[in-house]
Amino acid sequence: MHRFLLHNDRILDAHEKSLSAGQVGLLNGWGVFSTLRVADGVLFAFERHWDRMQRDAAKMLVPFPRDPAQLKSQLLRLVEANAAWNATLRVVVVRNRGGMFEGPDQDRDFDVLAFTKDLYPWDSHVRLAMKPHGRHAQNEFSGCKILSWSHNLTWYEEARQRGFDEVVLLNERGEVSECTSANIFAATGSEVSTPPLNSGCLPGVTRELLLDVVRVPGISVAERTLTPLDLERADQVFITSTTRDLLPVVFIEGLKANNRGSVVDPLVKALEEYRQDYVKRNACVLVTEPRP
Repeated sequence: MHRFLLHNDRILDAHEKSLSAGQVGLLNGWGVFSTLRVADGVLFAFERHWDRMQRDAAKMLVPFPRDPAQLKSQLLRLVEANAAWNATLRVVVVRNRGGMFEGPDQDRDFDVLAFTKDLYPWDSHVRLAMKPHGRHAQNEFSGCKILSWSHNLTWYEEARQRGFDEVVLLNERGEVSECTSANIFAATGSEVSTPPLNSGCLPGVTRELLLDVVRVPGISVAERTLTPLDLERADQVFITSTTRDLLPVVFIEGLKANNRGSVVDPLVKALEEYRQDYVKRNACVLVTEPRP
């Protein structure tokens, strides 16, 4: 984490004590979050992250900021304070009130927290473990990106301890859903498929971009129910996330993983071109403010 963080409308040193145990969302994981890519000082795909957080907050009864422009401005102040022009940014909205353990000193319905850190140096490929019943697709809150994230962290840590990089999560029907912090795609020839939202997967922003706006002539990207056998039959499997972009899969636990396709490189290039265009269209001059 970089030196400064955002706490509501203030930029604070990360060492300052600004939270309390009585914030219900901190004790119970009652809140929503998103991880954004900062590219040349621009919050890449901010609107899509805002829309998803707002939608998830409404479903989870988490009070949420009303003005996306104000939140964006606050996050840009944080980017400037940390000189985090090309970085990862995590923004969290925590519910403060509710339940029997609410603290007596809460004067806000919610808190906004955000921090930045350097881009992670991911490997050029990934090895995937397998987790049956990792997602319950029929659950009312499946697909919500919420602070109750410890099960994902546990599965991710277990996988790393076993020599894997991520985990394929299957739902209660045995279908492929997603990974702990990434969406998954399978390519057969020029046809690329990713599990539909009713598989229980999160609507990842990079996933959404590949489905909606990133185009490569001759390559089609669509939602389709996938099984582990589909992953084994595919020419190429890859995962996507805000911090990873696209990474090819070279091993899947219990399956034979092929890596003979040719869709990842052109999709990576097209995504980067889209990001560069987005940065040009959304570049702004940050107003320098006094440091805390």
